[in-house]
Amino acid sequence: MKNMKFILPAALLALASCSPATRSADDNVAKTDTVTTVPSAEEKGLFAKMTIKDTIKTGEPLQLKFTVYNNADSVQQFCKWHTPFEPLISKYLDIKDENGEEVNYKGAMAKRIMPPPASSYQKLNPKDSLSADVDLFKGYNITKPARYTIVYNSQNMSGLIVKDSVTFVYAK
Repeated sequence: MKNMKFILPAALLALASCSPATRSADDNVAKTDTVTTVPSAEEKGLFAKMTIKDTIKTGEPLQLKFTVYNNADSVQQFCKWHTPFEPLISKYLDIKDENGEEVNYKGAMAKRIMPPPASSYQKLNPKDSLSADVDLFKGYNITKPARYTIVYNSQNMSGLIVKDSVTFVYAK
């Protein structure tokens, strides 16, 4: 146990020396010369929008429509994981009430292999769109009447950009 007093600080010091903040400016310049930029989904013409009914009353489904658009002149693809194009098995939406309290996700959380296999991608023809609906009551614990805001949080997984959030009122 006495040796841990010396080993832990030495390990932390070694790890800290690898930090980007400790590298010289020459290192950073060399790296930026070799970086290739990958166009984002939006630059390729692929983006998504969410729509939802303004007011949801008790007993009604909480249907969110998720539409992907391809404005490009060529076929584009996106990963279906973390989108409504697969069953609700991941928390790909952040839902908060008007006080900023996040709604608990109660659905399944799938573990995934990386990289995603070819079967997990959806192709979309040029100038076309594709929609999917999901009932949010099946995955989120929305019980109290309030105004809620929904934000898509999985653009890094799916490759889809969703710039706008949507809001709805849950009324009893």
